[in-house]
Amino acid sequence: MARAPGRRRASRRARRRPEGGKTLAKSSKTATRSELPSREEILAFIGEQPGKVGKREIARAFGLSSAAKIGLKRMLREMADEGLVHGPRAKLRKPGDLPSVTVLLIEGVDDLGELVGVPVEWDDEWGSPPRIIIAAERARRGLRVQAPGIGDRVLARLVPDPDLGGFSAKVIKVLGRGPRTELGVLRVEGEERRIVPIDRKGTEYRIPPDGHGDAADGELVRVEVQGGNRYGIPLARVVERVGDVKSEKAISLIALEEHGIPYVFPDAVVAEAEDARPVGMAHREDWRDLPLVTIDPRDARDHDDAVYAASDPDNPDGFVVTVAIADVAAYVRPGAPLDKEALRRGNSVYFPGRVVPMLPERISNDLCSLREGEDRPALAVRMVFDGNGRKTRHTFHRIMMRSAAKLAYEEAQAAVDGNPSEKAAPLLGPVLKPLWEAYAVLKRGRDDREPLAIDIPERKVVLAEDGSVDRIFVPPRLEAHKLIEEFMIQANVAAAETLEKRRAPVVYRIHDEPSYEKLEALRDFLGTLDLRFPKAGNLRPSHFNRVLASFENSPNALLVNEVVLRSQSQAEYAIENIGHFGLNLRRYAHFTSPIRRYADLLVHRSLIESLELGPGGLRATDIPHLERIAGEISVAERRAMAAERDTMDRLIAAWLADRVGARFAGHIRGVTRAGLFVELDESGADGFVPISSLGSDFYEYEEAHHRLVGRSSGEMFRLGDAVEVRLAEALPFAGSLRFELVGGAGDGGGDGSSRDGRRPSRRTRGRAGEAPKRDGRDRKDRARSRKRT
Repeated sequence: MARAPGRRRASRRARRRPEGGKTLAKSSKTATRSELPSREEILAFIGEQPGKVGKREIARAFGLSSAAKIGLKRMLREMADEGLVHGPRAKLRKPGDLPSVTVLLIEGVDDLGELVGVPVEWDDEWGSPPRIIIAAERARRGLRVQAPGIGDRVLARLVPDPDLGGFSAKVIKVLGRGPRTELGVLRVEGEERRIVPIDRKGTEYRIPPDGHGDAADGELVRVEVQGGNRYGIPLARVVERVGDVKSEKAISLIALEEHGIPYVFPDAVVAEAEDARPVGMAHREDWRDLPLVTIDPRDARDHDDAVYAASDPDNPDGFVVTVAIADVAAYVRPGAPLDKEALRRGNSVYFPGRVVPMLPERISNDLCSLREGEDRPALAVRMVFDGNGRKTRHTFHRIMMRSAAKLAYEEAQAAVDGNPSEKAAPLLGPVLKPLWEAYAVLKRGRDDREPLAIDIPERKVVLAEDGSVDRIFVPPRLEAHKLIEEFMIQANVAAAETLEKRRAPVVYRIHDEPSYEKLEALRDFLGTLDLRFPKAGNLRPSHFNRVLASFENSPNALLVNEVVLRSQSQAEYAIENIGHFGLNLRRYAHFTSPIRRYADLLVHRSLIESLELGPGGLRATDIPHLERIAGEISVAERRAMAAERDTMDRLIAAWLADRVGARFAGHIRGVTRAGLFVELDESGADGFVPISSLGSDFYEYEEAHHRLVGRSSGEMFRLGDAVEVRLAEALPFAGSLRFELVGGAGDGGGDGSSRDGRRPSRRTRGRAGEAPKRDGRDRKDRARSRKRT
């Protein structure tokens, strides 16, 4: 029987035994959907409160039992994923709601000369930020009050103002003139020079005649703010020329500034890193004679994992696999400046031409990098697998190692394929062939496990000497990549299992199964393709894999892959384990990249402490804060992904700016009421086709089917359809492209014709065709698929 639209399955976490690991039938103590308030009731309650509210306040207001709180937590997570609520888990509010006391940026004055502020914390998904009038304060006798000016940030109390139809604000405190320096683009018009902000929330500045240095028109510069005026544009002076706004250096720096990602290390952090000295053999086993090797991208600057494999003497069909990971905990101690800065950053951020590391290069690229032929401390796991690829046991060790070789993926693969380089040739028999034989065994276990099999190719950008895009290509997916990936996954599983067995704190990498609403949408869509999707409660990745396999090599393969991808939840860090749905694993924690992920450093510390492996372990005082830290590093990860995505968009838009008018082959990657998002096959660039340019027909948006359908002609444009487009406009600074459709799709079959065999005219209709802001769930979902789990 079909489940009612409002019902959801109970949390997978609630259906598990705490220790036994067996799936249980749904307990009578687990809250049913009817015991929970509806989404509308929750939103109404949040809206009635003066500030933020959390799960505790909601549960108290609706009198929920302890069992019902599990369902409430899942519901709130789904509502957050869908943008219905906003904020950390402990404190929620409806998107667009403002707390009674908030921080405003004074951005200008209105027609009556009143100062106008906008909220500093505002998500563009909510629409345009409200413009709030700053109420003038009467100065009290004998009291000097600092008056706010344009460019100031102020702490203000919001007061409902019926005359304004919104709020006015009373300034509590002037917080300052914003950052001392800011990025902007220099614009020169005659004798006048101004700085245009890099985002809509920024402030425009006026440059005095002698304040621009040698910077030229259109160049990205850093300015020092000279001060705000109550009336007029504030002054600034150019202090650094960053370079051509089309270069990768300038574009990635814009993304860092926009997303608030720290990229300059404080002096105390740099000093601590520079003062660090190599650690000795205390508390370590000597593994320097074991020929561990690093296999990484050719341009990798740091190397945090090394591998080795050998046949199992106790089981000729099995293998012993060793994974050694850089011992970052030996240098980054809890509470030290290095540690605090690493937590603030959360992870390293990767751009085509630069890396913004989580740790200074003295640590990440020197003392903790597993360099070839040099002694390096590491935390290693030795895992034993039977002939079916099932792990039978494992042990952790704190070691001193010496990498036998640094190999690129392509170099290692070529050696195994019969074309070894001079460096790889001596390693082929004793090291590389056993690694590949071990992977063949582990692959059997992976195939039996059946993780989610969505494999979307990643494009790589190659830069020219001036920092602009030279070319974009899809590198081949080698067996060497899959080998390292599977070894790392198994090491991560071993870390989680060990910590659970020791009852030690774990920061899990979790990935929930798709929400009920997303599954229903997927089920409806597959029904249009005459495919049924199971409604069974025990959903597995294999159910999705069978869907993908059924459309393999068919015209709809790309379309189905996109829709299945969008149905998935987002992975995150948490101290409560619900497993990893995509990998089909019960326990999973990130252990293998502590140089670039703070979550892995926490797992290392917990292992060191629980296994008594020496100094640098997790402190008891840190344990109560792990839930908060897990939330912070999850946010930092999403922030980094957004910055990387925005940089790629701007680089590609700049690359294509000289090709306006050219035609490209592509596929529809998004369908909205306003038009189509198209991804070019050649470069992976995203662009928008306004609905007003599709033709003279009136197009109806069918959300469940991901398509636009012409009311009169029946012309159809669906997600995944192959199309040909003409580049009509490229805006590098905004990172946006506008296309015009010139061929393809039409009848939904991808042959480019309408139902009567003729393409309709492309007359522009009098209908809005502006491209919506593409923060959209579809682009985020595609970015998630490209990110390794």
